[in-house]
Amino acid sequence: MSDDEGSITTETRDHLFLIGIDRPAKLNGFTPPMMEQLIDAYTHLDESDDAWVGVLFAHGDNFTAGLDLPKWSERMKGGERREADRSRVDPTALGRSCRKPIVTAVKGITYTLGIELMLAGDIVIAADNCRFSQLEPKRGIHATGGATIRFVERGGWGNAMYHLLTSNEFDAAEARRIGLVQEVVPAGTELDRAIELAEIITEGAPMAVQATKASSLRYLLEGQEAATAALGSVQAELAGTDDAAEGVASFIEKRPPIFTGR
Repeated sequence: MSDDEGSITTETRDHLFLIGIDRPAKLNGFTPPMMEQLIDAYTHLDESDDAWVGVLFAHGDNFTAGLDLPKWSERMKGGERREADRSRVDPTALGRSCRKPIVTAVKGITYTLGIELMLAGDIVIAADNCRFSQLEPKRGIHATGGATIRFVERGGWGNAMYHLLTSNEFDAAEARRIGLVQEVVPAGTELDRAIELAEIITEGAPMAVQATKASSLRYLLEGQEAATAALGSVQAELAGTDDAAEGVASFIEKRPPIFTGR
């Protein structure tokens, strides 16, 4: 692939799977080949027994300026979306979502798809130099990667409309205020903090961590009754695992648990 098309890097560190957006010369603007690679990376994270937590980040000074629109215009006119393909994970989590937790580190320009990718994950660490904008209406289109849903979900109706309808640019402090990001850190430290947090998550039993995420997602998508109904059966399944036995043993022996994902 030519440098102009960009790429997605991947790296395994123990039980972490790092996914990097790599097209810094073009503000990490997404091309179709980059999206295909991102889908493959998310699918690997979801399906690998050794990958317990994902970390999404970007190379260069910015997270991403969003889609490289000229490379996507024909697909947009055709109304193409990936969510119908359940064989692979949708990075915007509007189709098949990733079962594993994802911590996202954002910095600099974080526009449109960048916001949608971070909100499709679970925890966001933002550098204090972030510049956010969901500016699709100024390009004659509207957001189709989840922003119109998750802005409302995370920030409430008024905050969502304030930023979605004005297409304004806002900073990390405002993103933190309305709940789009969980921590704001000095620029240059955001990836280290995201990795640190991801490593803390790996201290939990992976199946229990995934079940926790799934329960919360079930509540969002299906409501309290469905989420409550599933609690007992999921807990029974977890209680029969080797990791649950290790959790009890470590409690009795007053030592940190050593989980294996079984």
